[in-house]
Amino acid sequence: MNGEAEPDPDTNLGAVFRRLIRNTGPISLAQFMGESNARYYSSRDPIGRGGDFVTAPEISQMFGELIGLWLADVWIRAGREEPVLYVELGPGRGTLAKDALRAGARYGFAPEVHFVEASQALREVQEQAVPGATWHSDLSTVPQDAPLLLVANEFLDALPVRQLVRAAEGWRERMVALAGEEFVFAAGRQPMDAAVPDEWRDAPQGTLLETSPGAAAVAYEIAGRLADQGGAALVIDYGSAELRPGSTLQAVRAHEKVDPFAAPGEADLTAHVDFATLAKIAQARGVRHLGTVGQGRWLQALGIDARAEALAKRAPHYAQEIEAARHRLVADDQMGTLFKVAALAAPGWPDGVGFEEA
Repeated sequence: MNGEAEPDPDTNLGAVFRRLIRNTGPISLAQFMGESNARYYSSRDPIGRGGDFVTAPEISQMFGELIGLWLADVWIRAGREEPVLYVELGPGRGTLAKDALRAGARYGFAPEVHFVEASQALREVQEQAVPGATWHSDLSTVPQDAPLLLVANEFLDALPVRQLVRAAEGWRERMVALAGEEFVFAAGRQPMDAAVPDEWRDAPQGTLLETSPGAAAVAYEIAGRLADQGGAALVIDYGSAELRPGSTLQAVRAHEKVDPFAAPGEADLTAHVDFATLAKIAQARGVRHLGTVGQGRWLQALGIDARAEALAKRAPHYAQEIEAARHRLVADDQMGTLFKVAALAAPGWPDGVGFEEA
């Protein structure tokens, strides 16, 4: 014996999945991903150098500050309505909100703060960053009597996806099965043609598409809230402006990509966001889609280059770090192109900066 404790089969998620598959057959990738991420996020603070990944707000204060200025500008041009709600989905460590609210406060933007966060571990961290916030498990309990300015940064990518594969007999869902003790992909038996967009129905055999019912449901609720209450929303994530074929599922642990099947519940599972579908859902509810643009282009339209220069002048001993952070956020080979920013606005609310040519 090497002295290491064996994983408890009742709490080890991999063991739970194996038992379930042996007893009932293959499970959907959406179930595998959903339960894995629920376990993962409920048990840790995964963000930062000591965690598994770093998000844009942790790279530089400039990211949150510019989001705060965008929200404040929209709010001011909409007439400074009060009360107004700042709502953030999956606020991480609270860093984005802290920076955004500090920047917006210079222009009188002092909203009620509402965080949608299921993880108790992260709620405790967020409370240190933004005292006085109100927490919710989902959007349903967020107040409905005031305009909301909503931010979802790297939130939708962690919601479960279904993968649909074009087989010889039609479209089938990609399932998770077992080969011995190893998790493997397998095609389901249930026809899934009805879940495939019309323009993809006759795609070549082997084509794979991803769809996220969870992300669609969140977009539907955000749009409904904006239509009823007024306001605007920013959705920032990695993905494509149009639906593209292929698997984007990935797992990250300790800042390295790992096998998504290796340790369920111990790595962050994500997939690219389908921004085109989100825009269609919002528009169907009467909300305006202001555009979807690359993160780098958007941040530069908001003045990140000038802000970086000003910060470097104030703290010249950190100039290299400030420039490195700016580059990471906006460069095409870093986060500038892969990450997208989509904006939604309620009828009657103004356009926002950075989407003029979207």
